[in-house]
Amino acid sequence: MYETQTREAGLYRMHGLRHHYAQSRYEEITGWKAPAAGGPPQRSLTGAKRRIDTEARQTIAAELGHRRREVSSIYCGA
Repeated sequence: MYETQTREAGLYRMHGLRHHYAQSRYEEITGWKAPAAGGPPQRSLTGAKRRIDTEARQTIAAELGHRRREVSSIYCGA
């Protein structure tokens, strides 16, 4: 749907904007950079930070129109 709408508007190769949005949103929610942007890897997080990471990924996945939190790893890194 997103790709179709951007193509209809004459815009191409816009998927990078989704990555930028997800990584910016991740930092906004968590307070630290996404792994794909140089932040700590998900596996290194413990306790409260792991819970914040999980909630951020769920929020971002939903905002990007996905139901699975795992999809946010494509945009934010693992």
